[in-house]
Amino acid sequence: MQTVTVNEARQRLLEIIEAARREPVIIQRQKRDVAVMMSMDEYERLVNLNVAEFQRFSDRVGAKAQEAGMTEEVLQELLRNV
Repeated sequence: MQTVTVNEARQRLLEIIEAARREPVIIQRQKRDVAVMMSMDEYERLVNLNVAEFQRFSDRVGAKAQEAGMTEEVLQELLRNV
């Protein structure tokens, strides 16, 4: 994975964009990683992966709550008492 400074990224923007189409490019400011440039395909893959993982997590939590006797009515009663 390529790493460039903010100044390099400014000076070579088109080249960095082309590199980011192949693999993510880390951008550093004052020797600290501050950003990553990546292809739109990679970004969309990561976003969709996170959405799918969150859905799986929510499904697991919901199933456990249901097994423990949590219903919509119980939840509403709990919320009224808060």
